[in-house]
Amino acid sequence: MNKTKRKIFETSMKLFAKKGYDATSIEEITATVGVAKGTLYYHFSSKEEIFNFLVEEGIKLLQNSIEIKTSKLNNYIDKIKAIVLIQIKIVNKYEDIITILLSQFWGNEDRNKKCKEQVYKYINRIEEIVKLGIEAGQIKNGNSKVIASEIYGLICSTLVYKQQEDFEVMKMYYEYENTIINGLNPKM
Repeated sequence: MNKTKRKIFETSMKLFAKKGYDATSIEEITATVGVAKGTLYYHFSSKEEIFNFLVEEGIKLLQNSIEIKTSKLNNYIDKIKAIVLIQIKIVNKYEDIITILLSQFWGNEDRNKKCKEQVYKYINRIEEIVKLGIEAGQIKNGNSKVIASEIYGLICSTLVYKQQEDFEVMKMYYEYENTIINGLNPKM
């Protein structure tokens, strides 16, 4: 991604997270980035395309991080631990993209559907790992779709806790390890 496209991407992400999709205009994006509309339209054909790109890139970031880390692990509880830690780190570092995903998840507009599609794609990957862990006897028997949704939803809710001064990634991870992960272990 070239420098201008990245600047449009990052600026749009901040504006969409802060003001919402509807309240953010192309004019505001171009003014904040410091480019002409023609330059923006060279990289993106519309505000909707910028939004779709943001959502796709955000989910891709999560999925790629998880694929890299979990592929090296054999134990499914360890894979879930890696997912939890990665997702907490991404919520911490990329708060804006998580805010956009959560704020645009509801509704029937194309962008809401796009958000749902991308989030479900990510949750389905967690579900696959949970399902394989259940089959291997390494994760307690349960509804893998519900468990995957719980993992995603609970960790996204970290945004609420993150607003407090004493937020630390590893402190949060150990809390989740104590509740979520230990709750999945069939030996506990």
